[in-house]
Amino acid sequence: MRLASCVLDPASVVAPVHRRTFGSFVEHMGRCVYTGLYEPGHPLADEDGFRTDVLALTRELGVTMVRYPGGNFVSGYRWEDGVGPRERRPRRRDLAWHSIETNEVGIDEFARWAGKAEVEIMYAVNLGTRGVQEALDVHEYVNHPEGTTLSELRRANGAAKPYGITMWCLGNELDGPWQTGHKTAQEYGLLAAATARALRSAEPGLELVACGSSSSSMPTFGSWETTLLEHAYDVVDYVSCHAYYEELDGDLGSFLASAADMDHFVDSVVATADAVGARRRSKKKINISFDEWNVWYLSRFQGGEPATGWPVAPRVIEDEYNVADAVVVGNLLISLLRHSDRVTAACQAQLVNVIAPIRTEPGGPAWRQTIFHPFAKTAALARGSVLRTRLDAPTYATARYGEVSLVDAVATHDAEDGDVVVFAVNRDQNDPVELTVDLHLFDGDPRLAEAWTLSDDDIRATNTLDDPDRVVPHTTSQVSVDGATLRIVLPPVSWSAIRLEVTR
Repeated sequence: MRLASCVLDPASVVAPVHRRTFGSFVEHMGRCVYTGLYEPGHPLADEDGFRTDVLALTRELGVTMVRYPGGNFVSGYRWEDGVGPRERRPRRRDLAWHSIETNEVGIDEFARWAGKAEVEIMYAVNLGTRGVQEALDVHEYVNHPEGTTLSELRRANGAAKPYGITMWCLGNELDGPWQTGHKTAQEYGLLAAATARALRSAEPGLELVACGSSSSSMPTFGSWETTLLEHAYDVVDYVSCHAYYEELDGDLGSFLASAADMDHFVDSVVATADAVGARRRSKKKINISFDEWNVWYLSRFQGGEPATGWPVAPRVIEDEYNVADAVVVGNLLISLLRHSDRVTAACQAQLVNVIAPIRTEPGGPAWRQTIFHPFAKTAALARGSVLRTRLDAPTYATARYGEVSLVDAVATHDAEDGDVVVFAVNRDQNDPVELTVDLHLFDGDPRLAEAWTLSDDDIRATNTLDDPDRVVPHTTSQVSVDGATLRIVLPPVSWSAIRLEVTR
């Protein structure tokens, strides 16, 4: 059996585990909102029309923050369409996804849903077709306490207290030619800086996210971030990263190594941001909001039939995820945790139905896709601090990312209760790998508390309406603790989480 090993040191800390790492994303796209979150006629709908089964799964998933209302949708969105009496709300064309937006759900409804789901809102403003004034207007509506026209309108609409949204995205993917209101880096940098200054005048403590590149494959990647930050470095806190991964042309080996690309993406943006800061002689550090990431079979979407007509809440990119997809999602979470010194917020896209961990049927049940499980377990178990994890492991060659490790892992340590959690993936398609973790530097004796593995003899197995629990994590028996050494056998194409209690 192949072997991998690492030594963990409680003093070698990367950064705290940030709860915002476990964010999600709700866009007015397809069936994410309508028949996803919101379905008034459903047997399980509450008094506000929200599906209580989806709310329960959202809480189980461990989501801490949700980016809203887009996405490409936001670049043509008029926020004021979604407030006030529903019967007076206009129906609008959504150019991003070629559908009709009914505006039955707007910021007031979503804030009520977020309260029930116990999540923070990350709000995105429209800098595609709109600008500084509209950003100030929506901020006044949601955050100003009272006594102004828009704050009083919110109060009249039933929300006496402000929503207190602190994290704001300054637009979405405006480097992309597909984006309504697409801009050059120069145009966007000036607009983002102006909007940031205006919002800070209204509320100095806001956390502001500027749009980075839509992906690291964009032709303007790097130069976009440089130009943007030359204008906005002093007034923003974050640059966004977006990345989606899929298995292309049967190249499973490269797909399983997707986290290597995420690592490189983060490192490149950090280096670019720090270079701008160095030129400006600034002590400030720009962090990263990785506020769109997931497995998305984008090539299938782009190769499908073009949209016809203007439907309401059509079925759009409702990808069905398999075991390999879940392993990659677990590995991407490992990458995000590994970079917790600079990635302090992240959002898996999206929450329900649209490339999502949760699926629903109108009038029917909700269920967990395979990718639900590594996210939920990681969100539940990762606590305290992220430890620096240096692996000694065999490697393999990939067509897309070169030589990569067969095993990837990260560990967290909660100094208060002594828990150490190791998250690990085996990318080998055929053989198990034994991972050995040396814990002798910890002050106490480790004891195995729980160990979970997601794997299957059929890596193409999925969870469906008819078989919603076909793929779930299982407790593993191929794990042991001998003195200060943890050993676990990682099955081929697998994701595992092992929690140890270190007692003095």
